[in-house]
Amino acid sequence: MKTVVFWSWIGLICWLSVACSGRQLAGGEANVDLPVIKERGELVVLTANSSTSYFNYRGEPMGFQYELAQQFVQSLGLKMKLKVVNNPSEMVRCLLEGKGDLIAYNLDITQAWKDSLIYCGEENITHQVVVQRRGRDAVKDVTQLIDKDVYVSPGKYYERLVHLNEELGGGIRIHLVDADSLSTEDLITQVAEGKIDYTVATNEVAKINRTYYSNLDIRLVVSFDQRASWAVRKTSPLLAQAADKWHKENINSPEFKASSRRYFELNKQPVHGSILSVKDGKISHYDDLFRKYAKEIGWDWRLLAALVYTESNFNPDVVSWAGAKGLMQLMPVTAHAMGIPRGKEQDPEESIKGGVKYIAQLQNIFRKVDDKDEQVKFVLAAYNAGAGHITDAMALAKKYGKDPYRWEHHVDHYILLKSNEEYYQDPVCKNGYFRGTETYNFVRDVMGRADLYKKKIKR
Repeated sequence: MKTVVFWSWIGLICWLSVACSGRQLAGGEANVDLPVIKERGELVVLTANSSTSYFNYRGEPMGFQYELAQQFVQSLGLKMKLKVVNNPSEMVRCLLEGKGDLIAYNLDITQAWKDSLIYCGEENITHQVVVQRRGRDAVKDVTQLIDKDVYVSPGKYYERLVHLNEELGGGIRIHLVDADSLSTEDLITQVAEGKIDYTVATNEVAKINRTYYSNLDIRLVVSFDQRASWAVRKTSPLLAQAADKWHKENINSPEFKASSRRYFELNKQPVHGSILSVKDGKISHYDDLFRKYAKEIGWDWRLLAALVYTESNFNPDVVSWAGAKGLMQLMPVTAHAMGIPRGKEQDPEESIKGGVKYIAQLQNIFRKVDDKDEQVKFVLAAYNAGAGHITDAMALAKKYGKDPYRWEHHVDHYILLKSNEEYYQDPVCKNGYFRGTETYNFVRDVMGRADLYKKKIKR
């Protein structure tokens, strides 16, 4: 009798520990569904760094999947806790181990994962496309790739191109690039700049890059369709139902459409029109303000003018794709942190005053860059990208034997490499994926324009 009672107590204790924690099932899967999640008030979202899912820009979290996840979590009346992991396999592992509740990422729908996951939300159809320049010479059929040079990264793009070449009986000149030095986005940039003629990317990556380079043609499909969507554990059917319902009801909502447009349609390159003639010793309508506030940071006012022109073309009303406003294109959070009153983000003097205050903070962050001319380049880069990505590039430069306090040919090399998995997933990097091409060009453009202003305009 005592033995029976003893084991009954053991059984009860074990049952209670599982039931009360609501955390683990056989196989290590978490037994957590929407009611438990609502009770704790927080949904843990898993995603990965990429141009299409999540990244940090100018100190603020961004990304299409990130924004959709935010909208979904808010619809549930919950807070979102984001966990960023390295790749889809790690996402699935973390999900099954109970380290997250929802994968907000275009996760490939595969038979291998169907046994342990419920795919949910909007089902996206992805495929690989040829990225080329627009024009009469653009190839319109895969057979026209024969005798053409196509440059691709290792992995799925290379594998698909090899298979396509076999299907066509050979003839495509396939160039496998070094993944350590060139990412798919780097290759797309080279296509846009006319350095190479063709590369291959997924349609989503190609669409995002077309917002930077309007001369791209991405219409030619070279692969079968691949389905992808969000996912939860098999033990979270109610959460899956909620995600399905939200996507169905909100796919045509203003918020959903705005996010889609932000990442896949809006031009991300600032348009630089004509500037005021420098013949009269004037750069812009705001020269007096540049002279006034440049003194606070020890800058030549013409350098400040060059930064503002590069950011906004001296247009105080411009709003960027990311939501930056005003002459100095400060992100809303940064603008308010710099003391700009709400609703005054596009006031010329408030914008300049706030921008200069922000530059002063960046000067302090990069105070270890002793050479003042060099420091300016680091500050400009951080102004464009956010300080975190620049400190990452400095850490990479140090790791690989370059000078972390010199910009050109040292740190700037590694800001370019931060779109490459090999580098942004390096342990010394704390801020993940970043598209460094624009920052690299930004520093060069501002410095070059400042030199021009100094030659044309007297102090």
